[in-house]
Amino acid sequence: MKIESVDFFYLSMPEVLDIGDGSQDSVLVRVRAGGKEGWGECEASPLTTIAAYIAPMSHSACKPVSHSVVGMPLDTVMDIRNISAMVHQHSFDLLQADHTLSGIDIALWDLLGKHKEEPIYQLLGYKKAYPKLPYASQLFGDTPELTYEKAKASRLAGYQATKFGWGPIGKADAETDAMHFRAAREGLGVEHYLMVDIGTVWNEDASRAKKCLQSLKEVNVYWLEEPFTNMALGPYKTLAEASPKVPLAAGEGCNNYVQAAAMLDYAGLKYIQIDTGRIGGITAAKRVADEATRKGITYVNHTFTSHLALSASIQPFAGLENDRICEYPVEPKSLALEMTIEKILPDQSGQIILPEQPGLGLTIDTEAMKKYLVEAEIRINGKTYYQTPAF
Repeated sequence: MKIESVDFFYLSMPEVLDIGDGSQDSVLVRVRAGGKEGWGECEASPLTTIAAYIAPMSHSACKPVSHSVVGMPLDTVMDIRNISAMVHQHSFDLLQADHTLSGIDIALWDLLGKHKEEPIYQLLGYKKAYPKLPYASQLFGDTPELTYEKAKASRLAGYQATKFGWGPIGKADAETDAMHFRAAREGLGVEHYLMVDIGTVWNEDASRAKKCLQSLKEVNVYWLEEPFTNMALGPYKTLAEASPKVPLAAGEGCNNYVQAAAMLDYAGLKYIQIDTGRIGGITAAKRVADEATRKGITYVNHTFTSHLALSASIQPFAGLENDRICEYPVEPKSLALEMTIEKILPDQSGQIILPEQPGLGLTIDTEAMKKYLVEAEIRINGKTYYQTPAF
């Protein structure tokens, strides 16, 4: 097979709110080859992601991502890895390239899986996809009382683990934060896994972060996620060595393998969280999973959007039996929820497992997506470089 076309669909909710919710818009990617098509999703700003695919060459190391994709062979796993390598060779000065590559790479794996009639995890070399324990990933309430109610609802819904993030946390004082932490624990009960995501709001301020360690320890938090900006290696290491000890999780902000490798080596993490829609796709994410295993650091997916993204994010560590915790979005906007016909739902034991169908194992609901489609056109000197394709 040769890659015949790559199409980008800019999707959006009618209104995008100023909240930490990445499910409000999306870049859906369709790749066609050999009479089949694969789908992927980018976790990135839609218009800039599309522009990186079609932008005119700036110089030899700043070519559009399309330079390395259309017309390339797609018959083996190595072909996908070669495309990833070519993008990094020809577009490494194009800083959006890995975000753009992410959706393409996922779609390539989906397409190759359909061609070979195998689920992606098998193409990656795993013999089995182990069940994962989903944590209900959601935002903190605006008040501790609302956080309590959300926590209680998560427990009653049958989840055994819950993560609260963003919202008001880190924006007031340490005692206000502690009230939210206590409210979350009270609503969840003592047996429940509780994770806390700061959403990088402390920037690089380790002293501010240390003020919350005791209150986090008191509620037996499973991990503290993203207290600092991505790649703030010094503050991460300082906090990891501070007392009382609270396990740290981060990595969703890594937009290439090298950044993730540095976080594994120098940030003092116990958990590395990777978003296949940001890091360069399944190819790069699998490299991180392999390296994390060698270093004894637990791999966790980052997913806050669709079930398509959820399937893609689990594939790189599907065969790791001991890395079983899994982010599971429970408050996605309708755009993300309606993207696929099939859903990946918890079973009676509260666990989720990947579909056994070829590729990602999910079908895009193109009819449902039409109402979210944003009509866009990119023209330069009278020439049309991009126009919204048809489903």
